[in-house]
Amino acid sequence: MSKHSTQEQITSRSVLRHRPISPAASTDEAPLVPRASRGRSSQRHDTKQDTNTAPQPGSARQRRQHWLFPVGIGMLFALVLGLLAHFAYAWINLTLAVLHYARPRTFQVDAFGGHETTGIPSHFIALNLHGHIEVIEFPGGDGTHAKIFLGPQLYGNDADLVPVTLTFVDRRHDHHPDMLVVFTGSQIVFHNEQGTFHPSA
Repeated sequence: MSKHSTQEQITSRSVLRHRPISPAASTDEAPLVPRASRGRSSQRHDTKQDTNTAPQPGSARQRRQHWLFPVGIGMLFALVLGLLAHFAYAWINLTLAVLHYARPRTFQVDAFGGHETTGIPSHFIALNLHGHIEVIEFPGGDGTHAKIFLGPQLYGNDADLVPVTLTFVDRRHDHHPDMLVVFTGSQIVFHNEQGTFHPSA
């Protein structure tokens, strides 16, 4: 290669114009963000830890039940159990009454009332007919001389389901006992006078 060609190559390179960077281009570049220091990163880390340790909505701490909740559940359970026991007791009593006194409520007993001409006791039937109490006496078991004694009229719900029983008490010790008609904890006395029973005034 000649010396002349070498000089041309060197001259051609130096002919290139200098292109300075314009101010507009320099302003378009994004500013350099300083690198976060180690202290700031550690501070962020601490903040994250604080937020993680704080109780979140629906966490186990917030879901902890109040002490009145189990108490209320227990009271509700006791109330339901009491109602069931009440209904069961009423149903059992009704069933036993039906088995023992049937429908209508009927009670029968044999007793000596002093009106017998033979040694056979009289037969008594106490009835609750639609809430009206009636007592039938068969003196000495003789149905041809039957007597009917009317008792009170019962009122209220299920008045026709009230059982009626009879009790005989010889208060004067003269072998003529009085007849006691018993129902719902009350009683009516029929005095045994003049060969028959008379309701007390």
